This record gives sequence, C-alpha cells and structure tokens, in this order.
Amino acid sequence: MHLSNFRPVKRVVDVVKVFARVAKQMPAQLVLIGDGPDRSAAEWLAHDLGIHERVHFLGKQDSVNELLPLADLLLMPSELESFGLAALEAMACKVPSIATRVGGVPELIDDGKTGLLYDVGDVDGMAQGALSLLGDPARLSAMRQAGRATAQTRFCSSLVVPHYVRYYEKVLSQA
Repeated sequence: MHLSNFRPVKRVVDVVKVFARVAKQMPAQLVLIGDGPDRSAAEWLAHDLGIHERVHFLGKQDSVNELLPLADLLLMPSELESFGLAALEAMACKVPSIATRVGGVPELIDDGKTGLLYDVGDVDGMAQGALSLLGDPARLSAMRQAGRATAQTRFCSSLVVPHYVRYYEKVLSQA
C-alpha cells in the first residue's frame, strides 16, 4: 500500500496510524523503505496496534524504482516538503499519492484528480481517502492514469531541463 523514505519531515508515525485504520477494513500491507530517526517509533506503534505482521520495514533500498510500481498508494504525510519528489516519482509509476498540503506538493498534486491532499495531521481524513480509493477501482485507475499523464506532460526532464538551461543562460548573460 505504501512506500516512503524516512526523513524527519515525514510523519512516519502518521503513516502507521493511517494504515492501522485501513487495515481494520481491508487486507492491506504497508511497505516502508528507508531508515531514519522515526523508524523505531513506527515499529513500536505497529506492534502496539497489532498490525506489525502487515507492516514491512525494508530499510535503505537502491532500487526504489522497481518497488514503487508495486504499490497501490503512496502515503506522504509530511510536515514540510519543498517539492514532493517522492510523489512525482509515484505519479510517474502510476501510483496516486495521499499527501499533506505543504510546500510545493499542491502544485504537483491536483487534489481529487492525481492524488488526494489533506492538512498535516489529518490521519482520519487520509485513512478515509485511502479506503475510498482502494474501494473504487475505476476511480483509482483514473487517478493512476491522470498522475502518469501529469508526470509526463508537466514534469518530464526533457521538458523541465531546457527551461533551467535557458534561465541559467539568461542569468549568465546579464552578469
């Protein structure tokens, strides 16, 4: 159901809380990728909530691009994100994100079309959003396709890099 990198700005404990609510209603699995300061707290919480057998801590992985397409959803309950690269990578792999409305994430995710956005700490809302998407295969499929299309048409490196090159050339010519 979920792939995530551990970083202090990610609320990994919230990921476990969201998943616990989802796991009560469907046979889901949670996969967390990476290591960080919140891993221990997330492991303890999964154990305390009785879902530890359905939560898989994979640690640091070099081939996230091979694992990401296997997910149904990406949970990204960040307190701070400058852009939301993990969500963009998920969109490129046809994996919708359930994320927080922080930083540049709302510029990336079109709420309700390419993913779902919530306020920081809205564990109940994220859980309901996940259950809603997982319970509606047609909507999930449409969101997968829309996310992939957005990643290809708005954020593809062959489109974005030339903009940066032109900008840098302009700045250098004025220096």
